[in-house]
This record gives sequence, C-alpha cells and structure tokens, in this order.
Amino acid sequence: MGCSLAVSAYYNENTTPMLWGLATALTLGLICVLAGVKAGKNMGRKDGYIVVSVVWIVFSLVGMMPFLLDGCIPDVPSALFETVSGFTSTGATIIDDVDSVPKGMLFWRSMSQWIGGIGIIFFTIAILPAFGVGEVKLFAAEATGPLHDKVHPRISVAVKWIGTVYLLLTALCIGSLTLCGMGMFDAVNLSFTITATGGFSTHSAMLHDVYNSPMIEYVMTFFIFISGVNYTLIYYTILKGRLQRFFADAEVRTYMFIAFGATAICTLALYLSHTDNGLELSFRESIFTVISLQTTTGLATCDYTLWPVHLMPILLFVMFAGACSGSTSGGFKCIRLTIFYRILRNEVTRILHPRAVIPVKVNDNVISSSTVQTLLAFSILFVGALFLGAFVLAITGTRADSGHEFHYYDAFGVAMASLSNVGPGMGYFGPAHSWDILSPASKIICSILMLIGRLEIFPLFIVLTKTFWRKG
Repeated sequence: MGCSLAVSAYYNENTTPMLWGLATALTLGLICVLAGVKAGKNMGRKDGYIVVSVVWIVFSLVGMMPFLLDGCIPDVPSALFETVSGFTSTGATIIDDVDSVPKGMLFWRSMSQWIGGIGIIFFTIAILPAFGVGEVKLFAAEATGPLHDKVHPRISVAVKWIGTVYLLLTALCIGSLTLCGMGMFDAVNLSFTITATGGFSTHSAMLHDVYNSPMIEYVMTFFIFISGVNYTLIYYTILKGRLQRFFADAEVRTYMFIAFGATAICTLALYLSHTDNGLELSFRESIFTVISLQTTTGLATCDYTLWPVHLMPILLFVMFAGACSGSTSGGFKCIRLTIFYRILRNEVTRILHPRAVIPVKVNDNVISSSTVQTLLAFSILFVGALFLGAFVLAITGTRADSGHEFHYYDAFGVAMASLSNVGPGMGYFGPAHSWDILSPASKIICSILMLIGRLEIFPLFIVLTKTFWRKG
C-alpha cells in the first residue's frame, strides 16, 4: 500500500483512500504484535492452518478498503470480489472501464496479485523465524501441490531462494516488455500480473488492440509459460545450471504436452475456419490463449469465446488442468494428472498380470499410498466444490437489471474460472466483459471459490470440521 500511495502521489491523484488503508493495516498489525507479546513460540499444525486461513481473509478485507474509499468500486461485495481476485491471482474483474480507474488503484490491483502470486504466507514464512515461530507448519498448510522438492533443509531459506527467482522473473519481464516498446507503467503492472499468473490488465481492451505488437505478445507468452513452471525447478535450472533436470521432470513434460498439444489443435482449427487470419496469427492467438488459460493467468489478446464451438471443451480442460505445482498458477495441477495417469496405467497392467507389484513412480520417486489417498480426497473435494459452486451460482445468478439470462453453462464456467483461479470464463463471462452483472450473492460465492481454489481446498475445509476443534 505504501508503494501504491507513492504512485498515487506521483500522478497527483487522491491519496486519502490509500492512506486510510495503510493506516488500518499498520494499526491491525500493531495490535496483533502487542497481543502476542506473551504468547508461546510453539506452533502446531492446527495453528498453521488457522493462520493461513485467517491471514488470507483479513488481507482481503483490509485490501478492499482503498477501492471503497476511492469510489471506483461502490459496494462491499464488488470490492471484496476484486480484492480476493487480486490476492488469489485469479484476475476476474467487476470494473467495466479499467482505463478510468486512477493509476494508484491500478497499481494496487497489480501489486495485490504480485503479493498473492507467490503467496502471502511465503513472505510470512521468511519473517516468522525471527520470532522463533515454526515455519514448517505454515509451509505445509499453504504450499501447493502434493509433492515438494526441497531447495534447502530450512524452509525459510528455501522461500528466500524462491523469492529471489520470483523477483528475477519479474525484473526480466519488465525489462523485456520495455525493450519491446511498452510504457513503463504498463510494463511494471503487466509484469506483476504475468509473474503472478494473475491477469489484471491496465486496459479494458484486448492486449492486441492496445499494443498491436506480435513481439510483445510472444514475450508475454514466454514469461507466462515460465511462471507456470515449478519454482524449485526454475531454481535448479537457472541458478544451478542443471538444464537436463528441466526436461526430465515428469510434471513439466505433462505441462508441455497439454500446452503444445492444445495449441496445435487450436491453431489448425482457427487456420481452417479463418483462413484470412493466416497461419502465424492463428498460432500466436492459440499459444497465448492456451498458455494463459492453462497457467490460470487469464490475459487475452483475442476473444476466444468467438472461436469454433468444438474448441471450447479443450479450453475448459486446460483451465481445469492448470500448470505445475510449486508455481503461482492455480487449477488442478499437472502433477496430479501425471500421478492419475500412472495409477491408471499400473491398473491396466495389474489386470493383465494380477501378481505384479507395480509401484506408482514420478521422477524415480515412489508415490506413497497416503499421497495417493490425499490426491483422491482432493479430487473429490475439487469436483464437489466445482459442481456445488455452479449449482449455487445458477440460483443466485445475475443482477435483476442486467438483462442477461444466466444459464447453467454460464454458472459452470464462472465456477470453474473462480475455483481454478483462471479469471475469464466462458460465454458472456469471457475476456470481453467484466463480471459486474453478477448479483452481490454471486460475487461473494465467487470470492469464496477463489479462496478455496488458491488454498487448494484443504486449509479452509479442515478448519470447518469438528475434528479440527477437538482438543488433543
């Protein structure tokens, strides 16, 4: 908020909304510090889940204050939606005219995604050890994906290395976009949202219409793709120089297979149906859209909802699949798809050879039965949350004055985009329109789905169970 305040002051905008937000954040922080002076230093696993859940909710409530006080977002459900969409790096927006929003507020939107992309708790983990608080519990509660490769035995050191990679990617993206001719303000904001795989833009129009630069689109595609890779793997590949490890990773191979396979299909379909576009434009639109949706970034150079209807299931699948675990992206994650594929392949072999003992392996590591059980439980909860969310959204629908008929197809697309933290959905709720026509209840439901998806269901689900609150 301090950085956003400086941006508002630089452009001679009203700084009062950001000042009040900053004052509120500092006051709450000071109260918590004073209240915890005599608290114990030991932190259990339950404490970790509580901290993770509460921190994300409190950050969202405090983060929406500047929008409300500035007046660019008039009501609480809309402000909460926009803020949660930022911190969860979802990218869906309820602002119709983004170009009219003050630059300080635009910077705060982008900054919230940049913070949320790497995870508020990641920053907390790097700070808490100074107070003697156990960081492993927080990492276990917040880190995404079923498997975690260790960069360093100490979690706090590992997070600092991951943060270094995050800063490096952001700086390289800013520099590359600036060299391609993009203005500094747009380059900084878009780099924040690209590295965070968030998707907030500084303009309402499509990126192609704003910049009309194939080079900018290809540069953005590259950094969006890299941001969807496991940050531990990026660390070993870039900082340690172990390039062979990148292409040997099973999850990365799945990630690349889905991304480039879907791109090839979309390119061919667009070229055959819109021959006036040319092969290069068809490829550029396809690869940007597929990778943007798969990494749950949600930026768009074109309105993919106007593509041939038979491509919609493919786009829905890449939205569902997501990118790699340990990255800033959302979705189901490619590592889970990889494990599921190995399980199914082993079952086919076991049917043919009943006495065979075939362990499930990923990157030469045997996947334990407990991990498989957790994966199955997560899958059930993910699909259950998706259909329940779509059902509730179909009931709450859109505002009465919107004039839009809200079909279950719309509800399913909105639920998928929210739970997977993609941003734009299908139909009307694609990249061409904002989500402002949703009813206040629908905006709150979408905010809950975004938080559930960002925290990968378990932290919020566990906190709501009776077992969690039992002593012992």
